[in-house]
Amino acid sequence: MELRLETAPLIDLATDCLVVGVPETDSVEATGSELDTLIAELIESGDFKAKLGTTLVLRHPRDLSAMRLVLIGLGKPNAADAFAEQEAFIGLGKALKGLPITEVTLDLQSLTGGDTGRLERLGYGIQWAQYQYTATKPVKEPGKSIDTLVLVGDSANQTAFEVGLTLGRGANLTRNLGNLPPNTCTPRYLADQALALAERFSSLSCEVFDEDAMTEIGMHCLLSVSQGSDEPARLIVLNYQGGQPGDKPKVLVGKGVTFDTGGISIKPSAGMDEMKYDMCGAATVMGCMQTICELGLKANVIGVIAAVENMPSGRATRPGDVVTTLSGKTVEILNTDAEGRLILCDALTYVERFTPEAVIDIATLTGACLVALGKHNTGLLSTDDALAETLLRLGRTVGDPCWRLPIEAPYQKLLDSNFADMANIGGRDAGTITAACFLSRFTENYPWAHLDIAGTAWFSGQAKGASGRPLPLLVSWLRG
Repeated sequence: MELRLETAPLIDLATDCLVVGVPETDSVEATGSELDTLIAELIESGDFKAKLGTTLVLRHPRDLSAMRLVLIGLGKPNAADAFAEQEAFIGLGKALKGLPITEVTLDLQSLTGGDTGRLERLGYGIQWAQYQYTATKPVKEPGKSIDTLVLVGDSANQTAFEVGLTLGRGANLTRNLGNLPPNTCTPRYLADQALALAERFSSLSCEVFDEDAMTEIGMHCLLSVSQGSDEPARLIVLNYQGGQPGDKPKVLVGKGVTFDTGGISIKPSAGMDEMKYDMCGAATVMGCMQTICELGLKANVIGVIAAVENMPSGRATRPGDVVTTLSGKTVEILNTDAEGRLILCDALTYVERFTPEAVIDIATLTGACLVALGKHNTGLLSTDDALAETLLRLGRTVGDPCWRLPIEAPYQKLLDSNFADMANIGGRDAGTITAACFLSRFTENYPWAHLDIAGTAWFSGQAKGASGRPLPLLVSWLRG
């Protein structure tokens, strides 16, 4: 989209659509008196209520040069949290997308008050709402699309707004990868997309390991998941060098199970189609790497994706099998549907070679997390209190919240095995916690946090599709 700044009075702007934010008062700051009067009349008459996220579209508004006026309610000042604001701006983006327009003029002052965080959330919401899945369902009657955004504000406002657009593009990449059917988005497809991403940016390089290479270095636990599938596994390493050569990198590790049948411990058929989203951790890593490349982040970041397909066959791993991890520790596999931790543990061992500043893994790991936290908060578990507190704070700040669960010794005991160093499940109780306990045994040499996104990575039902979370949280952490 083309961006340009504008400083003319709002009533004089000849545009397809003028967007103004309205708090729960009877006027809007920094606008012409004619516009104030119009808004006050609409509120007094009851035609518009400025509750957060409420929108009203007026065609040929009185005394304005704009073809349309769109009002969005901002609620009571400072009453909404960042998540609610983000949802409101996404709703605004959807409303604009539904109009037959090619140009939108945004009054940044009334919409955000010049606040950097709100400007970023506004840009993110507008960009997020522009996404359209077309890979296997082309739009039959494409309408007009927004190709020009006119920003009423200053250059600092534009910079923050553009950051939000960049975050939105990264989230939309994440969403598109998640939404692709599993017969398209395979481990090899993810590897090809990562290589293509690295070709776009000189600051980014990509290395892909095939199964022979992983066998050679000893990633037998990861390979135990893919051995039941005809689709070969891939380990993808994206290396972004934006900082000084000696700076320790921050590392993201994404679970990339491109389809999860459960293996021999096969899942029920109802809802199994949604198991194409079991690679949303990997998709998030891809979206994050694109975003930091576009932002030109002054830091070193490594993204690692463990990509497999979990299928049942005569070659598939069985419950009761014992496999050896890259770390040398052995695992008794009691349930082949607890496969995400089996691929992540080898990836988490692998990243030790980068001497990371800190590591965060992102995974649709446990249905128990959805039961515990629903679809609002991402599950956060960590052995590093400072890292966990940072992520909790950033999540609230950017509108991508998480909630911390414990990792404690009594839960570790649930992974005891008579035949290996550990079992891959700990029983019915505390499933999200025991999964993180398992991962923690491979992260002893660096600060680490685990994000369980099983409840937040996608929507079910009528709105079925990937959400793009937790990209805003992770990019905020990478930006420092």
